[in-house]
Formats: sequence, C-alpha cells, structure tokens
Amino acid sequence: MTPALKLVDPSENELLASLEARAKQPNRFFRAMAHRPEVLKNFPPLYGAVMGPGSVARRTKELVYLVCAFTNTCAYCTAAHVAGARKAGVTEAEIAALQAGQDEVFPQAERAAVAYARELTRTAHAAATRQELAAHFNDEQTVEITLVVGMANLTNRFNNGLGILPES
Repeated sequence: MTPALKLVDPSENELLASLEARAKQPNRFFRAMAHRPEVLKNFPPLYGAVMGPGSVARRTKELVYLVCAFTNTCAYCTAAHVAGARKAGVTEAEIAALQAGQDEVFPQAERAAVAYARELTRTAHAAATRQELAAHFNDEQTVEITLVVGMANLTNRFNNGLGILPES
C-alpha cells in the first residue's frame, strides 16, 4: 500500500533531513508530517515530553502505547513500539498476550493501565476502567498515562488515515 500522499523528500526540508540524519534512517511518519513544517518542528519535543522520562515507568508507557496500536491496527506504530517495548523489558510472550487481550499475565498496575488505554481508545471515555487505574496510579501518573494514550491515538490515526506503513 502506498501512502495517500506524496511524502516530502528530506532535500526539501532541512528539519526533516536533520531528524532522519539523527535517526540514521528514513521516517515516513515525519516525511508525511513535513507537509506542515510547524507541526513537524513542534512534534518531536511534544512526543519526547509525553514518552520520555516521567513519573510512569517506561515499560508501562510502552505497554500503553502498544495496546493502542494493536487496538487501532496501526502497523506503523506497532512496528515502532514492539521494538520499544522489547527495549523496555517486555517479553515476546507479553507482547503476544497484549495483542490477544490476555491481560492477566501482567501485574495489577500494568493490567489497569492497559485496560484503561484499551477502553479509552475504543470509547473515548474509559469510565469503566478509570477507577481501577486510580487505585494504582496517582493523579500525575494518570495524566501521564492519558497523554500516552492520546499521543498513541494521534499517531495511529495519522498513519492509518494516510496509509503510512513501516519500512519493509
């Protein structure tokens, strides 16, 4: 499947070229976003603020992001966050369980975060899982987890909407 639009060539956008040079690989997500240079300029710092160090463990953040990608069937984000989850210590068996909705393999706090992320992705409300999340995470952490869900849903829908798939 080819993307729904022409991807910007790095030779046409200095910031895009620098982002890809830093990553040492092409990035279709950024090449699509480069159609809106101001958004491309501001996206990496926002993403870093949401996904970088905070009050929630990296492993939990990757589980939350990945369950959103699985729920939205976003191939691009799934590929990126399976790799990130592995680096954060998530096992192949846990990744498979997450994809299958078999959350019982996770400790209670992670299970609450995953259930909340899945419900919020599906319904945009998460009324049924918010209380269990609050039993394991304080307000700051709840906001952080909700921001991860929001970021994942933004990138999932951007990629799915524009037909952006991972590099083969």
